[in-house]
Amino acid sequence: MALLSLIIPVYRVEKYLAACLDSILDQHCDEVEIVAVDDASDDRSGAILAEYAQRHRQITVVTMDRNSGLGAARNAGIAHASGRYVWCVDSDDWLPAGSLAAVVERLRQTDPEILITGYARVYPDGRVEEHPVTDIAPGRQLPTVFSFADEPGLLDILWIACNKIIDRERLIGSGVTFQSGWYEDVSFVIPLMVAVDRIAVLDRDCYAYRQHHDGAITRTVSDRHFEVFDQWQRVFTYLDSDPGRAAPVRSLIFGRMIWHCLQVLGHPHRVPRSSRRRYFRGTAELYRRHRPAGGYPVPGGANEAVKHRLVAANAYPLYELLMACWLVRKRLFGSPTRGMAAATRPRPAAMTGAGAGAGGGQNREETLR
Repeated sequence: MALLSLIIPVYRVEKYLAACLDSILDQHCDEVEIVAVDDASDDRSGAILAEYAQRHRQITVVTMDRNSGLGAARNAGIAHASGRYVWCVDSDDWLPAGSLAAVVERLRQTDPEILITGYARVYPDGRVEEHPVTDIAPGRQLPTVFSFADEPGLLDILWIACNKIIDRERLIGSGVTFQSGWYEDVSFVIPLMVAVDRIAVLDRDCYAYRQHHDGAITRTVSDRHFEVFDQWQRVFTYLDSDPGRAAPVRSLIFGRMIWHCLQVLGHPHRVPRSSRRRYFRGTAELYRRHRPAGGYPVPGGANEAVKHRLVAANAYPLYELLMACWLVRKRLFGSPTRGMAAATRPRPAAMTGAGAGAGGGQNREETLR
C-alpha cells in the first residue's frame, strides 16, 4: 500500500496535464500512487492519461461515465485510492521539485490527520505569490500538531483542498465528502478541520496553483455565485451534527462565513448587478439562521463591522450607499480612511437583535452580539 495517493481530476486540460503528471513522476517517489479521474473529458486528456498509465505502473485511471464535476471526480478518486493519505491535485497545477519527499518526511515525523503545506499562486506573466503556512500564526511558531480549536487562525487562510494531505481512513470516518457546485472546497475543508484532532504544517511551498488569465470563477459574472450559500449551509449542517466539538470555533466560523459572502458580493466581476439585492438578502438570511446567541468576533476590522451590522439589519440600500461612498473615496485618496469608518460606526452597545447597534472596536476582536 502506498503511503500517499494523489487524486487528480481531469477535464479539458490537455494543455496542462502532461506537465502536472511529469511534475509528480520526475520526483521518483516510490511511496506515491496516482489516481487520475477522467471526468468524461471531451478533449485529448483521456488519451494522454492512457499513454502515461501504460508507461507508469503507479498510475491508475478511473473513467467517469459522464461529466460529473470536480467534487464528484475527487470523491471517485478517493474511493479508488489505497494510500494511507490522500492529496487532491488539480490537473492544471503542479508540484514543485522536492515537494513529495518533503511531504512524506513530514507525515512520518508528525503522524497527522491533516498536513497543511504552503503553496504559491503562479500567474501567466511569471509572477509568483507565496502563501506560507506561517500566516496561520504570524510571529509565532506553531506546535508540532494541534487542533482547529487550538489554532483558529486556520480560518484566515484560503480554504483550498489542494494544500491539504488527509488521512484517508479519518476522512472516510468523518463522513465529509466533496459536494457539487462552486466554492465546493468551503464545505469540505472547514468541516474536516473541525472533525480531526491532529493537524500539522509543512513550512514549504509544495503546491503550484496556476492562475489563469480569466481568473476562473472568481471573474465570472453569474448567479452561480449564489451557490456559496449552499456550501456554507452545508458547513453549519455539519457543525449542528456534533455541537460539542464545534462549540469552540462555531462563532469564529460564523464571522468568517459572513465575511466571505460579503467578499463575493464586493467583487466587481461576480454577482450580476441585477442580482445584488437578492444576494444581500440571502446573506442576511444566513445571518439570521446561524447567528450565535453570544455574539461573534468580526474578522477584518471596523469597516467590516459596519457591513456586518447592515447585513444583520438586512439594510441593502444603506449598504450600497456606503459601498459607493467608499469606492469614491478610494479612487480619490486610496483605501478608505479610519475617519470614514468612525463616522459610520454606531455607538458602543450590545447587539441583541437583527437590527440593533453593536459594540465598537477596530480589529478582529470586535464582537457583534
